[in-house]
Amino acid sequence: MIKPIEVAHQMLKEVIERKDIVVDATMGNGYDTLFLSQLSDHVYAFDIQKEALKATEEKLALAHQKATLILDGHEHLLRYIEKPIKAAIFNLGYLPNTDKSIITRPETTLAALSVLTARLCVGGRIALMIYYGHKGGRDEKNALVKWAQNLPQEYWHSFSYVPLNQIHTPPLLILLEKRK
Repeated sequence: MIKPIEVAHQMLKEVIERKDIVVDATMGNGYDTLFLSQLSDHVYAFDIQKEALKATEEKLALAHQKATLILDGHEHLLRYIEKPIKAAIFNLGYLPNTDKSIITRPETTLAALSVLTARLCVGGRIALMIYYGHKGGRDEKNALVKWAQNLPQEYWHSFSYVPLNQIHTPPLLILLEKRK
């Protein structure tokens, strides 16, 4: 069976070209940044933790890839990107093996999504990997599901992909595609 993150990567890979501007809204350990850097020459990756920047720099260097790494919250992406964006990915929750009290929050994620949906090219996609098995995680998940459900269908395709028979809190993937 295909894992939700693999579905996210496949859906983004289908639309990204070398010239496109793409965003890793939550750099984390750098896996998505590395993935995007293999598809596009214009990757912007955001995180608020120095540990994330360091881990991502190391991953990119080992793979001889480049990206613009930004030590700032994804809600501030307008400060760094002025052109249209083709794709974005979020891995929401906390950075594994670090301080679990530093988490993504619905208000900053929704602020980033507000900017991204306005800047996204027609045919562009956003993948939201939602890990919610931590304090505050369910609140973010619920806010994002409600937000995605309310996107106007004439402008957006909005889908979810989630394991149905896993115990605890299986990750939820929300995929968005701008129609017009």
